[in-house]
Amino acid sequence: MPTHEPVLTDEVVGFLHPQGGGVFVDCTVGAGGHAQALLEAGAGRLVGIDCDPHALGVSRERLAPWAGRVQLVRADYRALATVLDERGIGEVDGIVADLGVSSMQLDGEGRGFSFQRDETLDMRMDPGSGPTAAELIGEASERDLADLIFRYGEERCSRRIARAIVQARAVGPIATTGQLAAIVRRAVPTRGWQRIDPATRTFQALRIRVNRELEDLDRFLEVACGRLRGGAAIVVITFHSLEDRVVKHTLRSIAQRGEAGIRVLTKKPVRPGDAELGRNPRARSAKLRAAERLLPPRERDWGT
Repeated sequence: MPTHEPVLTDEVVGFLHPQGGGVFVDCTVGAGGHAQALLEAGAGRLVGIDCDPHALGVSRERLAPWAGRVQLVRADYRALATVLDERGIGEVDGIVADLGVSSMQLDGEGRGFSFQRDETLDMRMDPGSGPTAAELIGEASERDLADLIFRYGEERCSRRIARAIVQARAVGPIATTGQLAAIVRRAVPTRGWQRIDPATRTFQALRIRVNRELEDLDRFLEVACGRLRGGAAIVVITFHSLEDRVVKHTLRSIAQRGEAGIRVLTKKPVRPGDAELGRNPRARSAKLRAAERLLPPRERDWGT
């Protein structure tokens, strides 16, 4: 079974400080790594949310020792308010959201997230929701393909790649990761050694678009901050600059408005240290940002 090592686990626990019990939410529970760390550190109750049914199965097995304190919910993390309301939960004592695709999804067969194997071009985190990547590139116009590859992949050769995709699909459907990767590699001019595979940015762009990864992220942060109890924190981990930019500016905006009583705890993103990178090279892109809801003035002044 593909494994997934959670990133920045010590930092997550440090910001959320679950030692005193309380209710915590892991909005992207995945394989349950962060959830397990929070429970081991003293979280009294944990709600784990994920739209991937396979991930929920893995986390359910991993978190079995704490089954009486855990509720796992199949939902999109952006449905946080609904998930909490349906369980009669108002404010919570901490929230973590580890965004993006996990190693378990990248390595899992048949998911189509990676071009390391030639398999069906799917890329959906929720296999029952929305069009696949193959359907997307089969139906989008050349202009729309170029725009999404540039916007979500920050790919300078987006127009070349879009043109190559349209030309290739005129001959036959692009149904597998291997087909798409080969098309992109031929379209991108290369010279000498390349730090990343030429297909990487295009695959990232399609995955983001298929899973609507940036859609309503700012609204989610607004809702999440509004559900924090005084003294509670939210931790968000991102793996690409587009997500990190939204998190950075949204948390800063919420804090500057003042009405929610939110304070940003990370002036700069927290990155994995050398020891973690030695264990888990895939953590190299991770950035953690955190914010907390301030205690009411009387509690801050009196320490009650």
